[in-house]
Amino acid sequence: MGLLGLGEIVSHFGDGLAAWWLASPQYWVFPLQTIVCGAFLIWWWRQYEFNSGRGRRRRVTNFLLGVAAGVLALLIWVAPQEVFNVERRVGGFDLWFFGGGTVFKVNLWFRILRLVIVVPLLEEIFWRGFLMRHLIRDPFHTVPFGTFSWPAFAWVTLFFGFAHWGDRMWPPGQDFWTAIITSILYNLLAVLTRSLGACVLAHAVTNLLLGIYIFKTQQWGFW
Repeated sequence: MGLLGLGEIVSHFGDGLAAWWLASPQYWVFPLQTIVCGAFLIWWWRQYEFNSGRGRRRRVTNFLLGVAAGVLALLIWVAPQEVFNVERRVGGFDLWFFGGGTVFKVNLWFRILRLVIVVPLLEEIFWRGFLMRHLIRDPFHTVPFGTFSWPAFAWVTLFFGFAHWGDRMWPPGQDFWTAIITSILYNLLAVLTRSLGACVLAHAVTNLLLGIYIFKTQQWGFW
């Protein structure tokens, strides 16, 4: 969040300048965010409990539920454009900003790595792994993953929506409502499976399919 905020500040003061790294900081903020957050994830990897349940049948069930939730969340994210004919999201990230070559490929792969691996891990560890349990009681790690509580369920859903509010004061952007529904889905998955791994899988499946959708439809605004 700090790096995203830094990017917003730099773009505000660098708007209109010739130097791309000042005028368009998103092209270095996202790769840097991938490196920093990826390093944190690796450093504390042994602290994360991804247990998907005892027994092969339970693990298979959680895997299938995770994949199904991921696909359903993808449909939720693209429904405004595909079902309700909302304006296509072609603004924002420009895939061909660097024109091609090594810098282009590095930037692209960092974005894909961030989308499919770093973000699902980071967000699920925070939202469902930490915050949902922290809102029940502390120390949070004494609360079994997936423990249900109406207040915790509702607050995590609301906060997840606020994190996707958009760039205007009111009304919130399209992503706010989509994120609210998605958070409800992921929260339910956490309660049903009691598996952080299933939630990470669902988020990763959603983002992977969204990445494919982005390339197919050229709607870079989803990025």
